[in-house]
Amino acid sequence: MEIVYERVAAIDVGKKIIAVAVRTPGEHPGKRRGQVRKFTTYYRTLTEMVAWLVAEGLTHVSMESTGVYWRPVFHALCEAEAPLEVLLVNARHAKNVPGRKSDALDAVWLAELTECGLLRGSFIPRR
Repeated sequence: MEIVYERVAAIDVGKKIIAVAVRTPGEHPGKRRGQVRKFTTYYRTLTEMVAWLVAEGLTHVSMESTGVYWRPVFHALCEAEAPLEVLLVNARHAKNVPGRKSDALDAVWLAELTECGLLRGSFIPRR
């Protein structure tokens, strides 16, 4: 598939832990570099996660809307010092591939869909 966005991340949100997958250009043309890190959902840790994403030069971040657990993560991303396009994705629009049953693998799958421009963000009303 064609890559639309070169520097992306995706977040699999859980109650206590989030898995973050980052995809950026690799050292050689046509190669991609992937990283996965896990963070707790405490605000201090979320700000560290956002700082890491900004340092990686990301432009787009996708995350599934899991219950109410997405809210603190979403708000931390919106407070980033560099502008990030944050896509809150309906889980039905990003069906998991059979066999991808861990948080890290779900995040990697979301990141791959994001970099190809295959996800659409949900409507989030202003305050």
